[in-house]
Amino acid sequence: DEWKDFSSIAISRDNLFRNAQNIRLFNYEDEIGRLGQPTDREEWGMTPQTVNAYYNPSFNEIVFPAGILQPPFFDPAADLAVNYGGIGAVIGHEMGHGFDDQGSKSDWRGIQRNWWTDADRANFESQADALAEQYSQFEPVPGYFIDGRFTLGENIGDVGGLSLAYRAYRMALNGEEAPVIEGLTGDQRFFLAWAQVWQRKYREDALIQRLTTDPHSPSEFRVNGVVRNFNEWYEAFNVQADEALYLPPEQRIRIW
Repeated sequence: DEWKDFSSIAISRDNLFRNAQNIRLFNYEDEIGRLGQPTDREEWGMTPQTVNAYYNPSFNEIVFPAGILQPPFFDPAADLAVNYGGIGAVIGHEMGHGFDDQGSKSDWRGIQRNWWTDADRANFESQADALAEQYSQFEPVPGYFIDGRFTLGENIGDVGGLSLAYRAYRMALNGEEAPVIEGLTGDQRFFLAWAQVWQRKYREDALIQRLTTDPHSPSEFRVNGVVRNFNEWYEAFNVQADEALYLPPEQRIRIW
C-alpha cells in the first residue's frame, strides 16, 4: 500500500481561496493522469482520517476508514447495544447499498445487469415506493419537503442497515437479555445510539440547500424516519397510537 503524495500542492497560511483552487487542480490532474491506465482496485476513495464510509458498486466493496472507528460511532469500552446501534448500523447501511435502488442493478463483479427475478424486483419496487412516499411527507423547513425519490437509496440503506444491525445485536446476546444500564434497556440503548450518531445542527439556509443537493435525509429524519418502521422500537419505548411518530403496523416498511 502507498500513501498519495500531496507534497506538490502549494499551501499558504493567508489565501484560503487559492489553497482550495490548488487542491482542486491537484485532484483534477490526478484524475486526468489515470486516463488509459489500468484501474487500481486496491485504492480507497477516502483517506484513513475521514470520518465516513462508503459502498463502491463497481468494486462491490465497503470501506471504513480509521476515522469513523471512534465515538460516537464506535467505542471499544461501550456495551454491545451502543456499538451495534452506532457503527453496526452504519456497516449495515453500506452493505444495504448493494441492494438499494441503484446498487441492486450491479452484480457481484460490479457489472450492471439485472440479476433479480421479476417477482423480487416487483416486490422491492412496491416497498421502495411506499418508503419514498413516507419520506416525502417530512417538512424540515416550513414549505420545504424531503424529496423521497432523491433520497431513496440512502433511506433504504438506513432502514436496511438498522435492521441488519438489530438482528446482529440480538444474535450477539446469545439468547440472553441485555442488562439495564442507567435505567435503559438494551433495546433502548441500541435505538438511542442510532440517534446519537446523527446529531447535527443546521442553519436554515444550509438545510434548504441540502434538500436539493444531498441524497441523505436531514439527520432528524434519518433517525425518526427509520425507527417508526421498527416494531422493536415501539416495544422498547412503549410508543402509543396517539404519538407523533406512530405508524400503523400495516404501513411500516422493512425492505430487508
